[in-house]
Amino acid sequence: MAGDVTYSVDGAVAVVTINNPPVNAFGFDVRHGVIEAMNRAEADPDVTCVVLTGGGRTFSGGADITEFGKTPREPSLPDVNTRCETMSKPVVAAIHGFAFGGGLEVSLSCHGRIATADAKLALPEVKLGLIPGAGGTQRLPRLIGPEAALDVIVPGNPVGAKKALEVGILDRVAGEDLLADAKAFALELAAADEKPSALRDREDRLEAARRDPSALDAHAATLTKKARGLEAPLACVRAVRMALDTPFDEALAKEREIFIELMNGDQSKAQRHLFFAEREANKIPGIDRDVRPRKVSKAAVIGAGTMGGGIAMALANGGVPVTILEMNQEAIDRGMAVIQRNYDTSVKRGSISAEERDRRLGRLSTTTDYNDIADADLVIEAVFEEMSVKKVVFGKLDEVMKPGAILASNTSYLDVDDIAQMTKRPADVLGMHFFSPANVMKLLEIVRGKETSPDVIATALALGKQIGKVPVVVGVCHGFVGNRMLSSRSAENESLLLEGASPADVDKAFLDFGFSMGPFAMGDLAGLDIGWRTRKSLGQTAAIGDALCEAGRFGQKTGKGFYSYEDGPRDAKPDPWVDALIAEKAKELGVNRRNISADEIVERTIYPMINEGARILEEGIALRPSDIDIVWINGYAFPIGKGGPMFWAEQAGLEHIVERLEFWHGKTGNPVFEPAALLRKAAKEGSSLASAMAGKDDVA
Repeated sequence: MAGDVTYSVDGAVAVVTINNPPVNAFGFDVRHGVIEAMNRAEADPDVTCVVLTGGGRTFSGGADITEFGKTPREPSLPDVNTRCETMSKPVVAAIHGFAFGGGLEVSLSCHGRIATADAKLALPEVKLGLIPGAGGTQRLPRLIGPEAALDVIVPGNPVGAKKALEVGILDRVAGEDLLADAKAFALELAAADEKPSALRDREDRLEAARRDPSALDAHAATLTKKARGLEAPLACVRAVRMALDTPFDEALAKEREIFIELMNGDQSKAQRHLFFAEREANKIPGIDRDVRPRKVSKAAVIGAGTMGGGIAMALANGGVPVTILEMNQEAIDRGMAVIQRNYDTSVKRGSISAEERDRRLGRLSTTTDYNDIADADLVIEAVFEEMSVKKVVFGKLDEVMKPGAILASNTSYLDVDDIAQMTKRPADVLGMHFFSPANVMKLLEIVRGKETSPDVIATALALGKQIGKVPVVVGVCHGFVGNRMLSSRSAENESLLLEGASPADVDKAFLDFGFSMGPFAMGDLAGLDIGWRTRKSLGQTAAIGDALCEAGRFGQKTGKGFYSYEDGPRDAKPDPWVDALIAEKAKELGVNRRNISADEIVERTIYPMINEGARILEEGIALRPSDIDIVWINGYAFPIGKGGPMFWAEQAGLEHIVERLEFWHGKTGNPVFEPAALLRKAAKEGSSLASAMAGKDDVA
């Protein structure tokens, strides 16, 4: 047998083992090897049954996605499934670790499934902009029913062994010896009077939906309600529904057609880009496997406000004991009340159990005394975004924290190096920029100061993953990556209003682009007074935004902002008062108003953001264009189907973007439109931004 698949016989049981580390992906050699092994078992008269399992730490992570987009090589994964399914001898899948995607689809083609208690199963193709393409949309409904199958396929989330047994994906959960239990199960099937039926021949779980598909359709509508603009979730529903009215082999062929169509489409390319980009973001120059993270057994958070409380929850959710420090008991009580309400809401929604809530709350303690956090391994400051305040806090932390403790600031804009100078240990200082609500949002910008130690960065990366975040390492500058680009995106917002667009026009252009919310609706949600306060501290003004705040219109919390919220925060209505204010300000400033198209709105908001991203790359603030994409997907709700701003820019055409930036620079004089040297270089060469960066010394 090929080295990727091994074959052995124990009595009457043939054991076929996939050995393709790290995740036993079903690449060409594995596919060929499994079919060869099944043929060998079929031909051996002494073999009565087969166990298919994975070597190493897992069963299989599924198809080898590095083969996607390349010329297919036979046998295909559907060929493997057909061979397993048509064996005259029962085949049992013995699952440990995880069976994801094609790995689970192969197990569905077997005649029985058994797994360890800690195994996880999933069909996560939707997260790559795909549907299961090797029979998953046809076999799973026949095994557990179409509604339950949609619950697995549309979200694409892992299912634990206990749940998988309850719904019927698994036949058994093994004891301490998976392989022994799997062999025993296979022998039972072989000894049974009737040969176990293949899932392709099962129809009983489909009958109810065939008689009345209304419940299935309603369930599908609920599952896809948040799919906004994404093709794959809807395609998953379409494929599963084929199980009701399309012959099995015809449905398999159509499933494969849908899979290939999606794989060749822009959205799947974007989502596959993000899959690799998230993994690439963990590769930091100077931090290899020899750099060991520091141990974080306990942590502290300074501040119990919105950010501090959310960060404390994120740490507690990840299993880290946390002490929250505040100025007084009243602030502590207020913050803990919010945390309690958040956890209670999660229990009511069913996202966690009451027992899990109590475990998480049990990891939280509070104090008003810095000495009580002196033994923490990590402290995260989450006080008011004011440099003088943060410097006072870090001076105090330098006095009390034990040697080797990591001192992190949750600043969203400020200079981490300046903050570090308040300590005698700048190597232990970094930025850990969480996004609100910190217990929910995935992004964690790890800000590397000029003196930050490599093992401190390694610790932040490891901790970020432990608490369920997507960490991206960035450099020091005002606003880092995300907020710096956001400022460029927002630079023309007021001008667009003054020149003729309404807030609803701008927000609709963003919704049509794929964002879940436009900038003015987002401003109302966050609170317009926050930006007003920041502008005043910087000596800046915004004609319309300032006038709204001066009128007491702070957004949703006051019932009025750019929109009116008379019927509640979810019901934004355009307000004639705001339209009149904009027209009045335009008249005062001598601006002639005109109709503004959606294309112009995109060019004057999204294009400057991409341009700023290129400058960030030139300066080394971000290591890779894909790191910027990960920041914007996970922290700023950039449309997943577009793959992030830098990926989308390359698909849209860098030459076109440079041309339009030059046009608007000439028209407005706004420096946000002056094309970055890196962007010009990539456009001129017809290359990607990453390729242009490879010759960064040539950028002028």
